[in-house]
Amino acid sequence: MNAPQTVLHRIMGVIEVRKRDRPADSYTTLLLDSGTQRIASKLREEAEELIEAATDTTCTSPKFVIHEAADLVYHMLVLLADCGVSLHQVEAELENRFGVSGLAEKASRGGSGAGHLPRKG
Repeated sequence: MNAPQTVLHRIMGVIEVRKRDRPADSYTTLLLDSGTQRIASKLREEAEELIEAATDTTCTSPKFVIHEAADLVYHMLVLLADCGVSLHQVEAELENRFGVSGLAEKASRGGSGAGHLPRKG
């Protein structure tokens, strides 16, 4: 028996169906039809809104942060689908990084070291 899908996988499944079938009454279809640059622009806008919600009055209203984070994740999933990248591929990359020092991993790529996951266990 397969494990139940997470909500992210269910949403990604719907996005993939919208990508394939292109129903006219779908916001996802509208985004996909607008092209990668527009989707990326929308993702950037949603990231800015999340940052604004998190920093406005020192993050005293988690409701707005949650709402904007959900918008950001949805638009990220649309961009992934548009680029032909699966959620499983992103999960695999995160799994590979999990347990590896963010500083060491970034140094191996010539990066700054910020923003990686904590060590396993």
